[in-house]
Amino acid sequence: MKPRLQAALGQHLVMTPQLRQAIRLLQLSAVELEAELTNAVESNPLLDWTDPSIGSLSAEEVPHPPMINGDAGDDGAPAEADWGNKDGETWYERIGHSDRDDEVPMAEQVAEADTLQDHLLWQLHLSPLSPRDRQIGVALIEAIDDDGYMRQPLETIAESLRPQVDAGNEELLTVLHQVQRFDPVGVGSRTVGECLGVQLEQLPDDTPGRTLARTLANDSLERLPKIGIPALAAELKRDTREVELAVNLLRSLDPRPGAQIGAIASDTYIAPDVVIWRQHGLWRVTLAENMRPRVAIHRGYEGMIRYASPSDASYLRGHLQEARWLLKSLEARGDTLLKVARSLIRQQAAFLEFGDGALRPLTLREVAAEVGLHESTVSRAIARKYARTPRGTVPLRAFFASGIETGAGGETSSTAIQSMIRQLIDAENPRKPLSDARLAETLKATGVPVARRTVAKYREAMSIPSSQDRVRIG
Repeated sequence: MKPRLQAALGQHLVMTPQLRQAIRLLQLSAVELEAELTNAVESNPLLDWTDPSIGSLSAEEVPHPPMINGDAGDDGAPAEADWGNKDGETWYERIGHSDRDDEVPMAEQVAEADTLQDHLLWQLHLSPLSPRDRQIGVALIEAIDDDGYMRQPLETIAESLRPQVDAGNEELLTVLHQVQRFDPVGVGSRTVGECLGVQLEQLPDDTPGRTLARTLANDSLERLPKIGIPALAAELKRDTREVELAVNLLRSLDPRPGAQIGAIASDTYIAPDVVIWRQHGLWRVTLAENMRPRVAIHRGYEGMIRYASPSDASYLRGHLQEARWLLKSLEARGDTLLKVARSLIRQQAAFLEFGDGALRPLTLREVAAEVGLHESTVSRAIARKYARTPRGTVPLRAFFASGIETGAGGETSSTAIQSMIRQLIDAENPRKPLSDARLAETLKATGVPVARRTVAKYREAMSIPSSQDRVRIG
């Protein structure tokens, strides 16, 4: 057979620096995004603030929703909440009573630190796992350090589970493999090679360099810095350019996935990312003003490129390309955040109307399927993101809850059950508080069969003392 040259068209996904930047920006909180933009403007002469007064962000500076009567702005233009809400996509029917529009809530409260363990446990409880596997998952997650690695041997974790759960290494590994595919992908790995290998698995099979990159991650990662690409290519009997492509793919991955979440716990005030309000009986959502693109390309420096010397022109073109990538990433971030928020208010209109008791079971998988995104992308989009609502400023992950079957054949959320428990305890006789068993019986009578130990777990999660500690005499 004679050798032939063939041309073929195809689509490939490569983890380019631009794609990695878009993913990183998506998971930043509002305060972190502000710091990121400040650094970008200071380091790139082709970027400038659209408003010269912008410099720092505080909760007081976050604007309220537009006038609910549809008033125009000072310049007579329509209210800015229509931005990004084409064709009425964010209008949803309200479940409820009157057409009264809610007042804008009070200023944002102090934010709680969202640790890596919090982020992983939240995903664990939304995963379709058995109670036994969830217990194993909790033990595994508690053994993960701030960088995202599990340093403890599986035998040590198995010992910590006994006598409640007697599990072997194979069972722990099965659950660990699921945890490693939570967001951020690769967390819970035991070595850098395993971490990068898990991230490579998430890429399409036809990603250029993926197969060789997996081989390098498994076998040659430690030796690569010592011998270099040419020597490694000769050793593997592969073309140098092929090895270089695989190495560049490895470099585009994150060897410390936990640092994405664990290093971020210093926000003092919440800056809402989206604003949800009710207008004429319908729920609407828009990006908060601080989430709109507030940086732009400096037209003065851009115009200098054609007159600059070759070296200066090359310098300016490089920064111009970086500025364009940043603006595209910011636009993609806003689009993704709005897309997810629209799904949430459509799914949880009753929660917005009536509170926690009306929260329906909702998982990352359901939202991801509706908006056409990967579960990890949805998880990044809502991580440390907040919505200003008529009920106050709440984290977007408050819209999610695991489901528990009811006696009527339906489902209610764990958050709704916690709300029921709190209401029962608030209404109890302080001289004869309700025991966990009595609370379980009362919930069962209303069609929500919950075990006593589940009631105890929810009560403790809400920091409510036991019935013995709640007794009041006199």
